[in-house]
Amino acid sequence: MEPKNHTGAPEFLLLGLTDNAELQPLIFSLFLLIYLITIVGNLLIILAFSSDSKIHTPMYFFLSSLSFTDICVSTTTIPKMLVNIQAQNQSITYIGCLTQIGFFLVFGLFENFLLAVMAYDRYVAICHPLVYMVIMNPRLCGLLILLSLLLSIVDALLLSLMMLQLSFCKDLEIPHFFCELAQVLKLACSDTLINSILIYFMAVLFGGIPLSGIIFSYTQIVSSVLRMPSVGGKLKAFSTCGSHLSVVSLFYGTAFGVYISSAVTNSSRKTTVASVMYTVVPQMLNPFIYSLRNKDMKGALRNFIRRGPLL
Repeated sequence: MEPKNHTGAPEFLLLGLTDNAELQPLIFSLFLLIYLITIVGNLLIILAFSSDSKIHTPMYFFLSSLSFTDICVSTTTIPKMLVNIQAQNQSITYIGCLTQIGFFLVFGLFENFLLAVMAYDRYVAICHPLVYMVIMNPRLCGLLILLSLLLSIVDALLLSLMMLQLSFCKDLEIPHFFCELAQVLKLACSDTLINSILIYFMAVLFGGIPLSGIIFSYTQIVSSVLRMPSVGGKLKAFSTCGSHLSVVSLFYGTAFGVYISSAVTNSSRKTTVASVMYTVVPQMLNPFIYSLRNKDMKGALRNFIRRGPLL
């Protein structure tokens, strides 16, 4: 194949979840519904936090940040897919594709860091309750958010800018519903060894360290809870972690599931369908997990909905 740079090959083709034209209206309706549920659910979490001073605590501050990130992750991928289906046009420009890669990396990594920060918050709350508000002061909470965002931006910029060095071939078909970094990298005609090494290094560094922090935090939490003499105290401690642990399991479980499925199957289309489980589903379910399992959040949501028409 004849190599071309991005000025000579300005467009990629997003093949989507299926090439069956009869299924496209169903996929459009399903993903539009998922997107609307994601936006409304996460927006309600943010508005409930903003309007209720009773839950202005570090845990709910991080939760509202997670909801904002979920909105951004979904907005990075789903709208373009819906536009392409509606217009019956699979194309996306090189700049648009690179931009989508960058933003998806930023918010995906940011969510990864946020889950680690939230695990640390639960660790401090349960293992050091007497000094919780001293340790988790507003300044530290703000710094943790800014540091997480800064690291995510640096990583995303580095990986995205490395893509600018690559030349691409004529057949620019991406077997995905968005520009996923690994899939785009496969289309390059030039040497991608450095890019691949950098991706794996960043994945281990910025994926492994937060996950290790989550595992360490919950190891300490379980150890501390088991030493509590009261059964009621144990149940209360575990209940404060239940929502976060469910979100962590959903996020990492689906991501690892997709990785394993891609390793055991040669079908890129099957891998694309499986990737919906970590790029779309967690962002939609997170608000339900927190609102259904958390009494304070349910109360804040009820109060917000009651007051809503009066605002």
